[in-house]
Amino acid sequence: MADDRMAEVFAAVRLGGVDQIAARQVLEKLWHETGDHADALHRCLIAHYLADLQAEAADALRWDQCALAAVFGAGIPLDEGLRGFLPSLYLNLADSHRRVGEFEVARMQLAIARGHLDVLAADAYGALIRSRLRSIEAALLACSLSPLANS
Repeated sequence: MADDRMAEVFAAVRLGGVDQIAARQVLEKLWHETGDHADALHRCLIAHYLADLQAEAADALRWDQCALAAVFGAGIPLDEGLRGFLPSLYLNLADSHRRVGEFEVARMQLAIARGHLDVLAADAYGALIRSRLRSIEAALLACSLSPLANS
């Protein structure tokens, strides 16, 4: 069942490259189907990708908060897999807070993300996250509300 759910999530993510509205609908359906007691990684990924598909910054922020809440739910052990998502989750929160004009909260989330960078390998994903951190930092310095390129 877990592998099937992940396959559904990743199929919806691929669909998002073609039809964001359809992908959003599929992911929202999966979110409701999984429920609060589902696998934390599934809930985290669904919310994480839903945030990326939102047209409004406030909606993205809400889903980013759901993604982080899925990781830190009651009784959920913070295993290696979930720990590896923390830099990205906090960066997304920082970016969403920035986009809604909550610059101080965004700076705080960015600092937390920076504190979790040590879990990242020196690979392409790690480089991507570190680059995104610098982009969000620059947007914060400029007090920009605009979406970042490739967000």
